[in-house]
Amino acid sequence: MGDIMLNNLRTYILEDEFKITIFNNKIDILNYIEIDHFDDTKIIVRYNKGHIVIKGENLTISKLLNDELLILGQIKSINFND
Repeated sequence: MGDIMLNNLRTYILEDEFKITIFNNKIDILNYIEIDHFDDTKIIVRYNKGHIVIKGENLTISKLLNDELLILGQIKSINFND
């Protein structure tokens, strides 16, 4: 029982699953692999099952960490490609 609790806690703390959260004019991406393309109208982000294409206007990367990315701007579309 203790081992299961410890594994669940470790998974919660060290979440390594890809996650995207969409807010008004913001997108937060966790556990991405790489940024394949970046300009002010299109950002392509690779993750473990494919890539995401984000299109919009005045797109900027506000936070850039090894495992987290925060994109700001007027988001027009988000497409997932496997």
